[in-house]
Amino acid sequence: MEPAAAAVGFVTPVFIGTTRVLTAGEFGSERSEEMHFARFDISIPPMRSAGEINWPSRFAPADPRRHFLTTKEVLYPQATNFRADLKRQLAANGNEAVIFIHGYNNNFSEGLYRIAQFSHDLQLPGAVVHYAWPSAAKPLGYVYDRDSSLFARDGLEQLLAEVAAAGAQRILLVAHSMGSNLAMEALRQSAIRGDRRVLNRLAGVILISPDIDVELFRVQARAVGKLPQPFLIVGSDRDKLLGLSARLTGQTERLGSLSDVSRVADLKVTFLDVGDFSEGAGHFTLGDSPALIKLIDSVAQIEGAFESDRARRIGLVSGVVMTVQNATQIVLSPVAEIAAGVSQ
Repeated sequence: MEPAAAAVGFVTPVFIGTTRVLTAGEFGSERSEEMHFARFDISIPPMRSAGEINWPSRFAPADPRRHFLTTKEVLYPQATNFRADLKRQLAANGNEAVIFIHGYNNNFSEGLYRIAQFSHDLQLPGAVVHYAWPSAAKPLGYVYDRDSSLFARDGLEQLLAEVAAAGAQRILLVAHSMGSNLAMEALRQSAIRGDRRVLNRLAGVILISPDIDVELFRVQARAVGKLPQPFLIVGSDRDKLLGLSARLTGQTERLGSLSDVSRVADLKVTFLDVGDFSEGAGHFTLGDSPALIKLIDSVAQIEGAFESDRARRIGLVSGVVMTVQNATQIVLSPVAEIAAGVSQ
């Protein structure tokens, strides 16, 4: 906690709904059947590169010019208090909200700071909301996390309902890795219940490196029915972590590492192949790559890049566009002017 950092960095309020157990003032990895609501104001330092999260050291003073820091923390005693505060934030942001769902092997702070970085760097519109489900935050916790993502479905449904009740008219749902399966399961549940109140307010869905079985995704999508648009899948067959996940499940690929978009050709989705920007494990390229962030940020609205007019799509994003029935694949390639702009 560094309240003074608010005078130095760019402050992003992040509203939290979580099914993590609260112990001694900290949200851990254990599962809670009770939803907790909170708000954390995150100071994003001015001296850093896009896509970068700079953590303060335990052994040196924090520097608000360089480090991500928390400037304010609010734990709401009731959902009504959460809705009232969120309502004010929504009113100041055109009644739009972006809800982010973290992925496998994330502790609470990692998910919190990532959504603050992601929303700031991509200039996502609206109030920022984060669903923190109970990940073990351990490399060997894959099975625990997979079970936790199923445990957390009802909580995400509840959070979506709370955001809508607070006044959100347009909700952008963004999920990463295993969190993408959680997102799809919650949407599927809502559709099966016949509850379209939240589904009809979704202004789009973005699945980043989704760790989902392709056949399972097809069943989930059919249960949802009319998919929110745009429905964007960001992935790459160079994603090493999804490659490992595929091997663990006895398959060759996951939804986020599709090599052939024809496998989802009958669904109205857009697959954004970011393999050429991939570095390291390549599991969060959309949030990590400065060049890709600049490219996406150059599009006035994310949904404008993926409308039905194919010619317009080609003009808005640099890459190769291939359409197979309803599904569209866009293969992005780094271009010199983007790289030059990032270095300036």
